[in-house]
Parts: sequence; C-alpha cells; structure tokens
Amino acid sequence: MLSRLLTGVGTAGIIAAIGVPVTASAEPAPGLPNVNGYAPAKPSEYSVNDGAWYAFSAPNGLTCVLDRQSGGYGCSGPIPAAPGGANLVSAGPVGGPGFANSDRPLYGVTDGAKPLPPNTRLSFRTVSCGTDGVATTCTNSVDQTGFVLSPAGSFVFGA
Repeated sequence: MLSRLLTGVGTAGIIAAIGVPVTASAEPAPGLPNVNGYAPAKPSEYSVNDGAWYAFSAPNGLTCVLDRQSGGYGCSGPIPAAPGGANLVSAGPVGGPGFANSDRPLYGVTDGAKPLPPNTRLSFRTVSCGTDGVATTCTNSVDQTGFVLSPAGSFVFGA
C-alpha cells in the first residue's frame, strides 16, 4: 500500500515538476549552500521505515527523506516561498528534482522525525541533505542537481 502511494505521488511529482536551471560544477554554484561542507550526522539515528529510509525534520515543519531502496530523495510539508504553493519536492537517483502539490504528505509515515541539527547533513550514495538552521538543501553529486528550501526563496537547480 505504502509503495503504491509513494509511486503514485512520485509520478505526480514528476509530472508537475518545475525546474530552474543553474550551471553544474564540482563545487556549489555561487549562492548555493555547500551542504557537503556540513558535519555528517550519524545515519543510524535517522533510520526509519524498517531501515528503508533516512528521515529528518527540518526548519519550517518540513520532513525530508533519503530513500535507501530507490535512491530517491525529497521533502514535504509547508515549503517556504515555494513556486505555485508546492508542498513537496522530490527527485530520483538521477535527474533534477521538481515541486508538486499533494493532498497528503509524501513522507507522512515519518511524522515526528528526529530534527537534523543546524550545519549537519545526512548522506546516502550520491545524495546529501542538510540544513544551516534556516534553509534546507539537498544535492546529488552524480548530476549536480538538487534543491534549496528557504524563506528567502525555494528553488531547484541543475540539469
């Protein structure tokens, strides 16, 4: 049931994806947080869903997940300054993320996820997600894509 829900919502997210391209490089583009410069958090402390995901709560009431089975990642909840009032952003193991709207939380089964402390990150394979205490950023080093969720403006970047 959960996998069907995630597949359906994930497909809807892909269909509704909106992207803002930014030049890809090995280093973060100017103005993008260097999430890989944050201290790594201990992944086992954020393991949920019988170890299938790493999940954390982020500023502004967001829940973010790194899916250890599919390699996908994303955040859902009240995304600050989101395009079109989106309440989720997600991506697969390759390709750019996209914003979408859903009538239920994409990662609702992780209600009460442990908060990720400021200036720390969680990583799985090529994806790292972290927060500076205000903005939440996820990056995928395989194709230099990701997103920034911030009261100053939320956006996706990369290919």
